[in-house]
Amino acid sequence: MTEEVSELLKKALALPPEARAALAGSLLESLDETVDASAEEAWSQEIARRIEELDSGKVKPIPWAEARRQISAMLHGR
Repeated sequence: MTEEVSELLKKALALPPEARAALAGSLLESLDETVDASAEEAWSQEIARRIEELDSGKVKPIPWAEARRQISAMLHGR
């Protein structure tokens, strides 16, 4: 890793979590040189469907800590 990259990483890690997430997403997107239009459309429809489920109350969100606990329990057979 060059000194310039190390300095950028240091600055990026000092950002608030939301900014780091946005930066990480942008960096990952920049690596994908081809865009599958049908996949993008499918994801857009899925996102809209999930937002509608949340807005209508059909689905109730849970805190990340609880979701993580449930996932861990499923993975470890608890």
